Amino acid sequence: MAIILEKEAVKTTLAIEDYMGLPDAELSERIERARKILGDRLVILGHHYQRDDVIAHADLTGDSYQLSVMAAERKTADYIVFCGVHFMAESADILAQPHQKVILPDLGAGCSMADMATVEQVEDAWQQLKEIGVIGNGKTVAPMTYMNSSAAIKAFCGRNDGVVCTSSNAVPLFDTYLKRFDKMMFFPDQHLGRNTGLKFGIPLDKMALWNPHEELGGNTEEELHNAKLILWRGHCSVHGRFKPWHVDQVRKETPDIKVIVHPECMYEVVEKSDLNGSTSFIINTITNSPSGSKWAVGTELNLVLRLQKQFPDKEIRLLAPDLCMCATMYRIAPQNLAWAMDNLVAGNVVNEIVVDNETKHFALIALERMISLTEQNQDKKI
Repeated sequence: MAIILEKEAVKTTLAIEDYMGLPDAELSERIERARKILGDRLVILGHHYQRDDVIAHADLTGDSYQLSVMAAERKTADYIVFCGVHFMAESADILAQPHQKVILPDLGAGCSMADMATVEQVEDAWQQLKEIGVIGNGKTVAPMTYMNSSAAIKAFCGRNDGVVCTSSNAVPLFDTYLKRFDKMMFFPDQHLGRNTGLKFGIPLDKMALWNPHEELGGNTEEELHNAKLILWRGHCSVHGRFKPWHVDQVRKETPDIKVIVHPECMYEVVEKSDLNGSTSFIINTITNSPSGSKWAVGTELNLVLRLQKQFPDKEIRLLAPDLCMCATMYRIAPQNLAWAMDNLVAGNVVNEIVVDNETKHFALIALERMISLTEQNQDKKI
């Protein structure tokens, strides 16, 4: 089966079905050929959790925000192919140059955590808090959303004096907003919010958990008035699979092992671990650790396997015995990437992710607040 690539010979979009039976070697050859043809008009982004046979073709690897920033800085690139999930591609479009088009090779690559908080649910919760007097009459609540959220949620924060955070800068942003506002509402990941709040000494009984499917989130008015931190009932399906007994078991098997986990894990796991931090923190910590060191890592499988290959002189294992893999990220396969790339060569832009101008405007306000406050905190350390 021959797929013609010359632009003048292609009148319709190439079909993804035609790529499903192609051998791995041919898929790789097609991707690399398209990269060569498109040159600096193209940049391929690969998230840390992406599979190796896709990462092999990435121009840049990193976390979602870092990749979006780096892609926008490549001003010669007309096309940003984001091998990640939907909210990441949205963030790339928000930060992209006006001429840049963002492409998600598989539109089914979503994020269950981001889907746990819709803007309609958040707006309804906000209105309920106003109706019971938690917001208003001099009382202030700061909305803060994790980067792992939709563009619409980011825009909601932009409209309401709120901010976006990453797992890397959540602590300094919490510090700023806890001083400026009476309360904070954090979504969509309850675990990152809880773990960060505990670092500031906020007790669990001063944290309310908001279930969007219940009136007042399943809380009493008194509980919401007394809460310092209101957490959205969302979680990461991957990091949620790590349990406290996994830490106990790995320590029993290897007493001198170090346990390092992502703060998207439940607080009972974080509490038992030796270290916790963002994906970049995990990578840097293991990279800079001595030869022969032993690590049990509580994060996504593909990253852990990559660290094992990169550091054969260290003992690195997944914290859990089962496969903690991001299934939606895994949807982007070489077949999807080759299909998207061949279409670009043929002059067809497929699976473009476009955030409307109003949403983009307010989401960018929330992101720019994050950037400004992060830079201010960095300046204080110098």
